[in-house]
Amino acid sequence: MAPLDLDTRFTFDSFVVGSGNRLTCAAARRVAESPGTSYNPLFIYSASGLGKTHLLTALGNHARRIHEDLAVVYDTLDHFMAELTAAIEAGNRDQFRDRLRDVGLLLLDDVQFLAGHHRLQEELIQAWDTLLARGGQVVLTSDRPPGEIDGLDDRLLSRFSGGLIVDIAAPEYETRVAIVRRKAGERGQRLLDGVAEAIARISFGNVRELQGALNRLIAIQELEGRSVGADEVGAVVAGAVAPAAGASAGEFDRFMADIAGAVGELATATAAEQAIAEAIMRWEAEGYRTRRLEGALAHEPSPESVEALLRQYEGDVERLRTVAGEIAAFDAHATELARLDIFRNPDRVEDAQALLGEVRERSRPLPAPPLELSFATLQLPDDSLAVRAARAASERPGLRYNPLFFFGPERSGKTAILGTLAAEIQRSQPEMQVAFTNGAAFAAELIQAIERNHVEGWRERWRRAGALIVDDVDALMDTERAQEELFHLFDALHRGGAQLAFGSRLAARALAGMEARLRSRLESGLVVELDAPSEVEAQAGDALAAAGIGGTDAPGAAAASPEHSGAAPRAPAVELDDWFLDREKLPREWPQVAEWLIEELD
Repeated sequence: MAPLDLDTRFTFDSFVVGSGNRLTCAAARRVAESPGTSYNPLFIYSASGLGKTHLLTALGNHARRIHEDLAVVYDTLDHFMAELTAAIEAGNRDQFRDRLRDVGLLLLDDVQFLAGHHRLQEELIQAWDTLLARGGQVVLTSDRPPGEIDGLDDRLLSRFSGGLIVDIAAPEYETRVAIVRRKAGERGQRLLDGVAEAIARISFGNVRELQGALNRLIAIQELEGRSVGADEVGAVVAGAVAPAAGASAGEFDRFMADIAGAVGELATATAAEQAIAEAIMRWEAEGYRTRRLEGALAHEPSPESVEALLRQYEGDVERLRTVAGEIAAFDAHATELARLDIFRNPDRVEDAQALLGEVRERSRPLPAPPLELSFATLQLPDDSLAVRAARAASERPGLRYNPLFFFGPERSGKTAILGTLAAEIQRSQPEMQVAFTNGAAFAAELIQAIERNHVEGWRERWRRAGALIVDDVDALMDTERAQEELFHLFDALHRGGAQLAFGSRLAARALAGMEARLRSRLESGLVVELDAPSEVEAQAGDALAAAGIGGTDAPGAAAASPEHSGAAPRAPAVELDDWFLDREKLPREWPQVAEWLIEELD
C-alpha cells in the first residue's frame, strides 16, 4: 500500500480554535502526544469545510515530530479502496495486509464512503485488529456520525463506539473574525478596520465559503490596487461562490521516514558522516534529541549539506534556549519550562514559540484604571445612591455589593463612577490587580487571542484580577464566545472574592442579545439605575471628556438621593420573584432593595 503524504502546512498552530471545535482539537492533541493510550479510536465528524482534514493532518504532523519511531500512515478511504482493489486483482492481498503491521498511527479520512463496501469493511476490521493488538492508534474522519453511515458492519460500529466520537461545529462570530484575520495575514494582506468583522457577520455554510469570500475580497484589493472598506463587503462577497473541493488529501504522496543510527560504523565513515556522528554525541550529552542528525546519516550527506545541517541544528538549539530564557524572564516559575520534551528537542521550536506566546499573553498587564479619578472629581452629592454604593464597595472590595451593576443613558455618569471605583480600589490596595475595560475592548482582545491561539494565556491573565470593572457591557450583546468567556470569568473571580462591577446603557433584563445565565449574574448583586444628567452635570461631563476621561458618559448624576432630587430613591414595586432571576442566588429578603440600601448606607 502506498499511502498519501501529510501536508506540512496543516499544523495545530495554523488551526484556529473556537468553541465549536475546542473539544475535538484538545482530543486530537492528546492523541498526537500519546497515541494508543486514550481515545482509541478517535472518530471526528462534521459537515464539509469545517476543518476535519486540517485537524487530522495536524495530528499526524505533530505525532511525527515528537515520536521518533512512530510509523504514521495517512490515507483517504477512496485511495485505500483503490489500493485494495489493485492488490486483489494482482493477487497481492497478503502483501497489502502485511504493510499495515508496522503502522503505529493510522489516519483514515472520509470513512463515510464505507457505506455499502462490505469487502473493504472486512479488510479494515482485520487491519484494525492487527494494529490495535500492537498498541497502535486509529483516527478517522467522516461527514456524519458512525450511526448514520448506511450499511456499516456492526463490528465496525462497535469499534467506532468504543473510542471517542467528537464533532466540529460551525465557528461562532469571534472565531470567524479570527479566521479571516489569520488567513489575510498569511496572504500578506492588510484589511481595513471593520472588514474582518463585516465578513464574519455574513452567514456562510462553512469555513471554505468564508475563505472563498475573503479570497474574492483580496483579489479585488490586488487587482484594483486599493483597500476594500467595511461598507463594501456585502457587495464584494455577494458573488462569491463556494470553492470547489479541489485540493484534498488525494493530492499527496507517501512520506515514510527511515532512521538509521549508523554511529557505530565510524571506521568506514566519510568526513561528513564523522562530523554528524560527533555532533550527535555532543548534543546527546547535553540532553538534546538528535533525530534530525541521525536521519541525515542514512543519505550519504555531502560536506556542504552537513555544514548547513549542523548550522541549522545549532541555530534551533539556540532558539530553544532563547525562548526558555524569555519565558523565565516573564515567569521564573512557569510550568512550561518543565516541558523537556519540547525544550530538549530542536525539532519542536514552533511548539516552544507557542508556549512563549501563551506565557507572554498571560503576563501582559491588565488594562489599568484611570488613577486621576476620585470621588472628589465626580462633582456629585456624596449621598447619592450610586456614589455611596461605589464608595462602600471600594472600601471593602468583594465583600459589599458584589457585583455592582449601573445602568443608564449616555451622559448619566456610569463610566465616571466605574472608573472612580476602579481607581479608588487600586489606590487603597496597590498590590491588587484591578482591570478596567469596556465590552468592545474585551471582545476585541478575545478575538486577537483566538487568532493567535493564545486563549488559555488570555484566560489566565484575566483571572488574575482582584477587581474587574467592565463598562458598556451591553456591547457584548449578540456575541457568542465573548459572552461565554465573560460568564466563566465572572464565576471564577466571584468564587475567588474579587470585586465585580459593570455598566450598561440598558437594564440587564433589557439585554435581549445576552445569555440568560449571564444576565442573571449581572443583576445578582446591587443594581443601580442612573438618571440622565442635568444641564450643570452635562457641562461637567463635557469638561471631563475634554480631559480624555470617561467620554460622553462621564460624571453625570447617579440615582436620585433625598437632597439631590427631593425624594428618596425608590425601587420599582415588584414582587420578589420578579426582581431576582434565580431564587437560589437570592441575596436579601426585602423586595424593596433601594429602601434597604438607604438604611444600611447611612
